Amino acid sequence: MPHVFLPHELTADPPVPPLMPRPVAVPAAHRVGREQHVAPRIAIAHDYLTQMGGAERVVLSLARAFPTAPIYTTLYDPGSTFPEFRQMDVRASPLDRVAPLRKHYRAALPLLPFAARSMRIDADIVIASSSGWAHGFSTDAKRLVYCHTPARWLYVTDDFLGDRPSPIAAGALRMLSPALRRWDRRAAGRADRYLANSAVAQGRVRDCYGIDATVLAPPYRVDVKGDRVQPEALRRRGWSDFHLVVSRLLPYKHVDQVLAAWRNLPSEHLVVVGTGPLADELRRQAPPNAVMLDGVPDAELRWLYANATALIGASHEDFGLTVIEAAAFGTPTLALRAGGYLESIVEGRTGYFFEESVAADIANAVLRHRDQPLSRLRVSDHAARFSEASFIEQIRAAVAELAASGCRPAARARSGA
Repeated sequence: MPHVFLPHELTADPPVPPLMPRPVAVPAAHRVGREQHVAPRIAIAHDYLTQMGGAERVVLSLARAFPTAPIYTTLYDPGSTFPEFRQMDVRASPLDRVAPLRKHYRAALPLLPFAARSMRIDADIVIASSSGWAHGFSTDAKRLVYCHTPARWLYVTDDFLGDRPSPIAAGALRMLSPALRRWDRRAAGRADRYLANSAVAQGRVRDCYGIDATVLAPPYRVDVKGDRVQPEALRRRGWSDFHLVVSRLLPYKHVDQVLAAWRNLPSEHLVVVGTGPLADELRRQAPPNAVMLDGVPDAELRWLYANATALIGASHEDFGLTVIEAAAFGTPTLALRAGGYLESIVEGRTGYFFEESVAADIANAVLRHRDQPLSRLRVSDHAARFSEASFIEQIRAAVAELAASGCRPAARARSGA
């Protein structure tokens, strides 16, 4: 069975290990034969930087681990992703010149293999943060893939499209999927090593690509000690007791079912933080005791995490990083009993599960937690296992090991390689 490792159990975050130096020549005394050894040139690749999500937070951690590494991506919208990227060396593909695609990246899905192939990365090692395309960027470098999940729109298309998909989008995806899967599997087969963010993603990597990945849980990057500002929308309403959803507004996230649950919980308040293609539809569905926020700055998100009664997670996640972010503030999670939540939640200690992503089950979980509240101190202790410092230590070790090894692909895809 493949080795699985998580960031070390910690009672407090240790300082981040020293940063990897810029490439410099090793003194002659440390040369092997006539070859002069230098630190490898690192580059980071990511599918697209057009939103604020767990995968983008992982890229920020990778950039902190390797601060001189440029970041390559297909699409980059500085206004809709984390502002820290504006201070970094982000290099976007030619597709980025089509400005509307930055706001509607789903429309660009069939074009992304070509955009990925057009990105030529000059480096010694590429770390690809991938849930679809970054593992396929062109390079002669060794490739370390950190896989959030194999592309949902290729391998779980119905889940990705939701219950009421656009006939045009659904037809186009289904028509193009065979060719896109072949491209995707060839790209995966060129990797030298695969990491997966959870056991769920590890299983999908094995099923889709025939690759045995090592599990490395993602870190949380929320600054628990930073400023906290109450959002104006909650101040106006006088809400001090509320449940929280932090999610992209996509069909498989089932935010519509959370809103439906709140129609049957008139004495409870709900705050939904997120953006996505369903935003307008979900706003129309929201009952009076729910408020939807987007463009929430970090100081307001910290306040929301710290003051929420519980986080709600109704989707089938590969890991579910928001659970750990909330737990860092002592906030438990009420979540679907499936996927990565089974790894990030300890039932009865850091949260409770519900069996299906339907309004009745979600409402019952809320009532159960009201009757049996959980210790916020025990919840925050659990979050310490997923510190950024430990993640950085582990990812640097994986890069150093790859740099010292020969170039051998992790595995060949079962077909199309």
